[in-house]
Formats: sequence, C-alpha cells, structure tokens
Amino acid sequence: MTRRYRYFDHEADIGIEARGKTVDEAFANAALGMFAIMAEPATVLPEQEVAVEFEEADLELALVTWLNQLLAQARLRGLVFCAFELEHADTHWLGRAWGMPWRPGAERGTEVKGATLTMLKVEQGTKGWLARCIVDV
Repeated sequence: MTRRYRYFDHEADIGIEARGKTVDEAFANAALGMFAIMAEPATVLPEQEVAVEFEEADLELALVTWLNQLLAQARLRGLVFCAFELEHADTHWLGRAWGMPWRPGAERGTEVKGATLTMLKVEQGTKGWLARCIVDV
C-alpha cells in the first residue's frame, strides 16, 4: 500500500503531501496527515462525527478551506480527529470527520495553527491525485 501522506520540512512549519485515487481521497489523507501532527491517529477514537460543508471552485483553495474548517471545528468542539471522508460535486464540498474530545493526560503533539497557501498544489498524475500544502505550527 502506498503511504497516504508524508511530511517535508519547511523552515519553522511542516509540509504535508498526501495522495489518493481521487481528489477527495487525497484531501482526506491530507487531513489525516495534519491531525497526525497533533495526535497519533491510532490513539484517537471515532466517538463523535462532525460535518463540514463549503463551496469552492478552485481545487487548491478547496484544500486549504477543507483543512482550516476542520481545524476550526476541532477547536470549537475541543476535539481531535482521526478519520475523514470528503466528496464533492462541482463546487460543492461535503465532508465528515470523526474524533473524540481531548482528554486530560492525552499526549499532544505539535499544535497546527492553520493551513497556508505556501507551496499549495493539487494535481492529478499517472498514479492518482496529489494534495500539498504547508501548515503553520
């Protein structure tokens, strides 16, 4: 199985490069990579579901919107996410994330403040889709 995401260094921030058979799968894998910076996904239980919905025609801006909306929902609800699903039709995006509340004593990784436009790239290649951006930590 191909790795769903990988990290690359970028000064004080972290780059995420995710792949998928579809653009939706690549975006879901980018979200997994982003939240894995904050907590080991295997230690997070999918106890609560949160929906994220937005309109965006530009694929690159859709990636940043998706990641930042997930971060906003996580902060608003005091959650950490471990699983993601996304689908879109034209400019309409509908996603879901599953996770649990942060618990006292839970090991926290590095906090991600937001997804940025730096090195932003979404493209289809011969082996599927690539979604890349830098997250501010």
